[in-house]
Amino acid sequence: MSHSRWKTLRERKLAEGFAEPDDVAEARQEIRLSMALAQAVYTRRTELGLTQAELATRAGLTQAKISRIEGSDTVPTLPLLSKLARALNASLNIALDDGDTQVTFTAHKTDAA
Repeated sequence: MSHSRWKTLRERKLAEGFAEPDDVAEARQEIRLSMALAQAVYTRRTELGLTQAELATRAGLTQAKISRIEGSDTVPTLPLLSKLARALNASLNIALDDGDTQVTFTAHKTDAA
């Protein structure tokens, strides 16, 4: 079954009053958050023109760890997130609302003088 067909089937079931089990809904939210973080790290890293290896060196991590973060294969700890933000010269912003997750890195302002 194709993804688009699966999505249509899921949406139809939800519209008919089917309630997704809590553990499935929770897992879906965790995946969304992990994917949002992965995209934010990748976007900021490429904005800076860094390779995964260069970011890893800046953050005191391994290239494999950066790859796992960008691949949504790991759930980083707060200290690791702090290292990433410093290495990316940015503030990490996470907004969690019902069904809406936003993860962004906001570049630090640099003094022109």
